[in-house]
Amino acid sequence: MQPDARISAIAHVIQLAVAPVFLLTGIASLLGVLTNRLGRVIDRARLLEGHLPDITGEHKSIVHVDLKMLSRRARHINRAISLCTTAALMVCMVVAVLFVSAFLTLDISRVIAGLFVVAMVCVIAGLVSFLREVYLATLSLRIGPH
Repeated sequence: MQPDARISAIAHVIQLAVAPVFLLTGIASLLGVLTNRLGRVIDRARLLEGHLPDITGEHKSIVHVDLKMLSRRARHINRAISLCTTAALMVCMVVAVLFVSAFLTLDISRVIAGLFVVAMVCVIAGLVSFLREVYLATLSLRIGPH
């Protein structure tokens, strides 16, 4: 391949890689939201656990129920973080394979498509897990005196 043709091929690959890079930005933003929510759940659980030795009776059982719910929420957030991180890794692989394909004569379009589909399935599953966590948070919400 001529030097001009290689530069042209690389420029084309960079153009193709722009959309996945924007997708990575979106996934990174979602990961930021998820990690913040996980941090808040952990902080709340530590606060409640710190009060356990000082409370008795019905209040203690309420705190245990709250801790159980926080544990469920943390599992859903952790699952969402794992899935979204996997999706981000798959998108990175798409970009890497795009660049490798610029130098190979093999048709690896199926590999690229497969990696992208896996990434989208992971994002979808991560969002479903996030939605479930938000539902649980809303379900356990208590406003006012109780």
